[in-house]
Amino acid sequence: MFAKSPKKLIIMNILDILKRYTDENHRLSQKEIQDILEREYDMTVERKAVKRNLMNLIEFGYNINYSESVRIFKDKDGKEQENVILSDFYLEREFTDSELRLLIDSVLFSNHIPYKQDKELVDKLASLSNIYFKKRVNHIARMPEDKTDNKQLFYNVELLDEAIDKRRKVRFHYLEYHTDKKLHKRRNKIGKVREYIINPYQLVAKEGKYYLICNYDKYDDISNYRVDRITDLEILDENIKPFDRLKGSDGRKLDLEEYMDKHVYMFSGENVRAVFRANKSLISDIIDMFGKEVRFSEESDDAITVTVNVNELAMEQFAKAFTPWVEVIKPVALRERMIKNLNKGLEKYF
Repeated sequence: MFAKSPKKLIIMNILDILKRYTDENHRLSQKEIQDILEREYDMTVERKAVKRNLMNLIEFGYNINYSESVRIFKDKDGKEQENVILSDFYLEREFTDSELRLLIDSVLFSNHIPYKQDKELVDKLASLSNIYFKKRVNHIARMPEDKTDNKQLFYNVELLDEAIDKRRKVRFHYLEYHTDKKLHKRRNKIGKVREYIINPYQLVAKEGKYYLICNYDKYDDISNYRVDRITDLEILDENIKPFDRLKGSDGRKLDLEEYMDKHVYMFSGENVRAVFRANKSLISDIIDMFGKEVRFSEESDDAITVTVNVNELAMEQFAKAFTPWVEVIKPVALRERMIKNLNKGLEKYF
């Protein structure tokens, strides 16, 4: 039961009722709204006041739908009169239930969000709908509590957004797991905690994880760092190094779509023109991984040759993952490395 509300809160309470109890499949009459006001808000209101406040909400811009019906009655002089009855009120949602479910699933399957914040986000998203959707949320499976151990994720995202917007360098420590299954700050060869000074360019989500596309200030190449592994982050009062001056940028500004196409596993390193022979059953996987810019040639009954511009380490990882259905042809150095590594792997089983 809510605390007794002053009359001036009628309009807000009616809006709250529409948010909590209505959608296209669950509608309320003026009488039902009147009953809920009395039962849950300890507020006795005439039906005319309910109608007046509903009309005010519509005038204020809220997307409230309703139906109209005409009732014929006789006045005190016995003449027939028409009275328009408004009913079936419901609030049109910003998000449909299916859209909210999609957003909630995206949160649940994002490995970079800590469990506690994961739960809070799901609850906030569920609150954007009504009580009927919230009941269904109870059937949504939550991910394990150990998704990530770094609780600074959202703080990191805020600071990195600010640094990118202001074009400022950042400094941080980087975490890695040890055999105790806990995160530790990465150290150099002499055991000192390693400090990273970074030029940040863009935040991206890939394979359920957040990455920072950046440049490690000591070098002139492009790097990617897991945002959930960053700790002790601070913004420096120093301008970033322009992206188009980096090795691998081809003298151009960051084209995010192109970059993500070429860095399918978010590895750093050189981009190459890769040619490989693949089983035709992998065509969907190839397009999912490399996009529709790939070029197919030399098609046979069961195999096809694929040409793609891609990060070399990403190409190597893809070939490993789909061995023996993928054969790297070019670059030759990558092909030779694949042969060497496959032979080493084979030795483990003999």
